Amino acid sequence: CAGTMQSPINIDTAKTIFSPQLRPIQLSGYSLPASEKLKLRNNGHTVLLELPESLAITGGYAQQYRAVQLHLHWGSPSGPGSEHTINGHRFAAEIHVVHYNTKYDSFKEAMVHPDGLAVLGAFLEVGPRENPYYQEILQHLYNIQTEGKEVLVPGFNIAGLLPANLKFYFHYNGSLTTPPCYQTVKWTVFNQTMLLSHNQMSMLVMNLRNDDNKPLQNNYRLVQDLHRRQVLASFQTT
Repeated sequence: CAGTMQSPINIDTAKTIFSPQLRPIQLSGYSLPASEKLKLRNNGHTVLLELPESLAITGGYAQQYRAVQLHLHWGSPSGPGSEHTINGHRFAAEIHVVHYNTKYDSFKEAMVHPDGLAVLGAFLEVGPRENPYYQEILQHLYNIQTEGKEVLVPGFNIAGLLPANLKFYFHYNGSLTTPPCYQTVKWTVFNQTMLLSHNQMSMLVMNLRNDDNKPLQNNYRLVQDLHRRQVLASFQTT
């Protein structure tokens, strides 16, 4: 996983470049009926929700990207666990929604091409009330506590896991944050954070176990060097 375009990174807002060309991210097919069952899995490294290919990014990128899965990164009771940081600040947790370019036949084919993948990232923090969208995932974690366990969950509005405002974001070229760390990801990291209740954040941090059957915590990768990459912002950060 060496390379000069690795993720995550620290986003230094004083050094980001405002780019008026960055249009609001547009999603389609993100609202799923409860009759559509989705596979939720503990893979020993994270909790992963498989997504149907009907979900897509239809605006904000030069090409269309189809969803594959989403997963979370978090810390421990003693500290935060987002992967990206903003001005050195680490948030409690982070969600990644992984997509691949529709010009390729599959995620596997796309992941090796420079324009192959797009990941939408958002930060999670503790707020005053329960988040009903995140509850759709968190309420099932006790059923998948050990590695390899999976459960079917009813479809819901996946867009509710992301900020309501998809206009304000940072954009840069980076990599998958887990092996094989392919440097083929066009990253979008939203500026608005998502709020979960204290209890919900505890469920995320405390419920799962890893492949060694120890608590699955601090499953984030440390920030990587920028190596002269530009980080664009869709808004004026000053």
